[in-house]
Amino acid sequence: MSAMQSQDPVTGALRQSIPAKAKANESSQSGSDPATRLQRRRRRRRRRGAFLVEFAVVAPVFFLLVFGMLEFGRMVMVQQILTNASREGARRAVLEQSTKADVENTIAVFLDNQSVSGATVTVTPDPLTSVGFGDPVSVVVSVPYSQVSWLPTPGFLGAKQLTAQSVMCGERAE
Repeated sequence: MSAMQSQDPVTGALRQSIPAKAKANESSQSGSDPATRLQRRRRRRRRRGAFLVEFAVVAPVFFLLVFGMLEFGRMVMVQQILTNASREGARRAVLEQSTKADVENTIAVFLDNQSVSGATVTVTPDPLTSVGFGDPVSVVVSVPYSQVSWLPTPGFLGAKQLTAQSVMCGERAE
């Protein structure tokens, strides 16, 4: 057996012993040396600067995506509300003895419950008394997106007009 090897008394296997010089090198690599710790701190400081630069480059794109998703999501939500409001108005319009004021009131109540204001309503034909059984009745509800946006200044969809139309057949007796 050499000086670097010893035999385990229990198992009888040979064990390799680590020389003292190798142990000293191992401890200096683990960071206990003050010079090594100083180098690591300097690297971390430089890394912090890199983080700030990377954030400055990525942040505008990230916020643009977030605000774009908010704006697009609100647009889809309001479009669905307008579709439902026009459907409710058309249901009211096809009934016997309904007037344009009844239809507009039904739509206004529906939109108020959904916190949408500033919508315009068009009912065709006008007056509804001319609608016979099976005749089409069209109700169009529209609102400018800038009026319903959650953002203070809608950037992407600010000039867009959201519109929904429903057409149903009259149920009036001839």
